[in-house]
Amino acid sequence: MASVVVVEDDPAIRRGLIGGLTERGHAVASYPSGLPVLEHVVKDCPDVVVLDLGLPDVDGRKLLAMIRAVSDVPVVVVTAQDDDQSIVATLDQGADDYVVKPFGIEQVAARIRAVLRRTATGPGSGPIEVGELVVDPRSRTATLAGRELELARREFDLLVALASRAGEVVTKRELLAEVWQQPYGGADRTLDVHLSWLRRKLGESAAHPRYLHTVRGVGVRLEAPSGRPAG
Repeated sequence: MASVVVVEDDPAIRRGLIGGLTERGHAVASYPSGLPVLEHVVKDCPDVVVLDLGLPDVDGRKLLAMIRAVSDVPVVVVTAQDDDQSIVATLDQGADDYVVKPFGIEQVAARIRAVLRRTATGPGSGPIEVGELVVDPRSRTATLAGRELELARREFDLLVALASRAGEVVTKRELLAEVWQQPYGGADRTLDVHLSWLRRKLGESAAHPRYLHTVRGVGVRLEAPSGRPAG
């Protein structure tokens, strides 16, 4: 899927990130310290960097500034620093997203997918075709049978999250992490409401689905209507 660089000095966390992201199809390179990462970013142009701030050789924010001086690669920061001031400062310094430890690999994988869509750098970042549905993350437009859909921001982000994994069941937890940045639940009703709105704009309902199929107790699958294979 994507080439990911993991920068994390804790061996257990680093192994967990490598294993979890590799299982999800990513090509993962890893470093226990920060300075070697700069050469890797310049030479190999990875799709995303997962960066811990507490590194043994250089402050993570200084490394982030150095990365930003040579590359626009998306950077997802993972750190134990959870106060608002640290989060805002890190995002202002150029991070694309921020994950607080302890975290689940599912959350990090969702954030990686989200930043790749927003920056349109990863594989498959062009228009996504599923039957007569065409979703373009770059222009943030969606059409159905040639007719442009009028979608609110969250509706569009939800549609992209599902269309980018057409044919797969995406769990509610993954959608909450990816679209609402709420990986531990608490917004299920919000997700259900947005799915209802999205269904209406796709000309369907939960009782009579065409593209959006609820898998009870698991999640949601977006697929082309029968007889129209996903593109």
